[in-house]
Amino acid sequence: MSKAVLKFIRLSPTKARLIAREVQGMNAEYAIASLEFTPNKAAGIISKVIASAVANAGLEPEDAVITSARVDKGPVLKRFTPRARGSASPKHKPTAHIMIEVAAAEKGDK
Repeated sequence: MSKAVLKFIRLSPTKARLIAREVQGMNAEYAIASLEFTPNKAAGIISKVIASAVANAGLEPEDAVITSARVDKGPVLKRFTPRARGSASPKHKPTAHIMIEVAAAEKGDK
């Protein structure tokens, strides 16, 4: 089993978790192919992390299975937007930590 971690990525963890749940348990090659056509910022980032985890394991994508796909909450960047009459509104810019674990697929899993 091998893993890849991407920390402090400027992405909402709740939106990234939707994508991570979809690919969990999938074959790595199939997951990367399906994420390529998903119109979401998180899909492209998670696809790269899966490719990194597969490379860390020293496997080919067709021989790897995603055992765990986890997205944790990172620190939140707090910014302010100027508003009318000299006031300001807060803006929260969330960050996320993405962890992907892959393992070698058994012969019958393809």
